[in-house]
Amino acid sequence: MPAHLAVAPAPARPASACPASRQSAPEYLAIDDLCGEDAQMQALIARGKRFIERGLPILILGETGTGKEFLARALHDYSERRAKALVAINTASIPEHLVESELFGYSRGAFSGALPGGMKGKLQQADGGTLFLDEIGDMPLVLQTRLLRVLSEREVTPLGTTHPVPVDVQLICATHQNLPALVAEGMFRQDLYYRIAVGVLQLPTLRARTDRRGLIARMLCDEWPQLSAAQALQKVSPAALERMLRYSWPGNLRQLRAAIRFACAVASGPLVELRDLPQELLAGDVALDAMPAMNLPPALPSPELTRVSFAAPQAATNDDSDDISPQACERDRILQALACHRWNISAAARTLGLCRASLYRRLKHLRIPHMRDCAHEIAMGQSPALAS
Repeated sequence: MPAHLAVAPAPARPASACPASRQSAPEYLAIDDLCGEDAQMQALIARGKRFIERGLPILILGETGTGKEFLARALHDYSERRAKALVAINTASIPEHLVESELFGYSRGAFSGALPGGMKGKLQQADGGTLFLDEIGDMPLVLQTRLLRVLSEREVTPLGTTHPVPVDVQLICATHQNLPALVAEGMFRQDLYYRIAVGVLQLPTLRARTDRRGLIARMLCDEWPQLSAAQALQKVSPAALERMLRYSWPGNLRQLRAAIRFACAVASGPLVELRDLPQELLAGDVALDAMPAMNLPPALPSPELTRVSFAAPQAATNDDSDDISPQACERDRILQALACHRWNISAAARTLGLCRASLYRRLKHLRIPHMRDCAHEIAMGQSPALAS
């Protein structure tokens, strides 16, 4: 059972047990299985229970890969609405011109190519249950206005009709972005922010959690279901385990799971050795105690592109570091990822934990030119410059 957030020791499983198909949907964990022994997670889960019991709109914040959807599904399964559907939509992964019809639905003949009988939007599908809006920070402004009206009036008007339809949903939103900064930049509506940010839950990063050993053990049990947690840890060499415990994990739980699956697949001996770990764990050599505080800005990109580490921003050493805006920090992080992957959009998007469409939108918003617009600089071996 995939357990991105579980930390409790896994019970021994019979040797005859077979791992679930990699193509099957993941099994999500009960809410009490998410916190484990980490004090931050225990407090967060207790607070989340109180929010969902009162039916408050919930906003889950956290870096990419911290398990925001896992928490949203656990909260839904804990709520009184668990018998109804949880409908999830990632606003960053849907083309901008389709988000409106996906969210609000449409009537028959609303536009060219519409289904003959129309389509219920996600809001109507979630009626009586929970609507999970992932990457809410990427929602276009025009849709933010419509969503605000839906939340205020508790009714939705599908495209192509003037007849509103009542809806009753538990709203859970999630984002890795700094919404107050987007509000200040005019990219996110302030009134919508106050509407959705009633019950705020800030997921800790993996590097900030105290139960990393338990997480590693549980994920190893996903690869070796016949072993207990203690037995699974014994199949990892001390050097490899130490590296995993001390690595900064910029991709958080998602990156940890991918690294463990990779290492177990390539290991040729009785133990998972240090050499079996993914290259970024070996080349980056990023120690946990070398990471800056969460709110510190990353360093500027290094001219030595082959040595740039997008995963390990260094704390600024000058006195002007507090003046660097969140937008400048995000631009720096994206540029470093692009430089490390030679401006391969797909590879950079995977590193940043984004889909291609979302990365393209961030490039446009941050005014970072695409490589095809900078052919001369690339041919000369230079990094494309920022648009002024």
